[in-house]
Amino acid sequence: MKRFDNKSVLVTGGNSGIGLATALEFARQGARVIITGRDQATLDQAKAQLGSSAIALRNDAGDIHAAKDLANTLGGLGIKLDAVFINAGVAKLAPVEAVDEALWDQTFNINVKGAYFAIQALIPLLNPGAAIILNGSINARIGMPTSSVYAASKAALISLAKTLSSELIGRGVRVNVVSPGPVATPLYGRLGIPAEQLDEVAAGIQAQIPLKRFGTPDEVASAVVYLSSPEAAFIVGTELIVDGGMSQL
Repeated sequence: MKRFDNKSVLVTGGNSGIGLATALEFARQGARVIITGRDQATLDQAKAQLGSSAIALRNDAGDIHAAKDLANTLGGLGIKLDAVFINAGVAKLAPVEAVDEALWDQTFNINVKGAYFAIQALIPLLNPGAAIILNGSINARIGMPTSSVYAASKAALISLAKTLSSELIGRGVRVNVVSPGPVATPLYGRLGIPAEQLDEVAAGIQAQIPLKRFGTPDEVASAVVYLSSPEAAFIVGTELIVDGGMSQL
């Protein structure tokens, strides 16, 4: 019997990168997987990989009303959740003097406000013993230039893992956060860095990683699935760093 047989799992932003890798691993472990995303084409492609029992829903992670709509849709289908991976996010890098209100608002609307109100809306659908995993980042800890807004948004999620843990533990719900280091995902193409500079930036980042390579989405997925599993039942309010030693050594 697989660890997630007869269980339902939601992965926001599950149509690419870490989200898709995590959704696929949950499916391999027997879970019925629900994914969300904004792009219908990649949602359709992801659903095809996940199998006929998967559900793919178009949803804007930065919209409070969309969070309520998502919860209402799942409730209408009679779905109760055993794990939620709040993964949908955006990363835009810019030096502090170039940050404008639009960049700030987009980052915090999706990474923080959207995450918070998605959890709020989903609380009634969580089974006792359910796990919520937030996707943080080591950028909250390493002080990388040009990452001030992104890093601040991820620091907020690390804080939420603790405060929401204390609020939800009485319901039997655990909250933890996984903080990836540099991972090879499509997100790197959306950082706001000119294409001609991406290779140079990537090489500079890789040189700072003790393992001298980027992580893979599957490696982060394994951490998320572990934190969602019965084996992690005594882990609450914790940050699991998956960064090849970049922020630790």
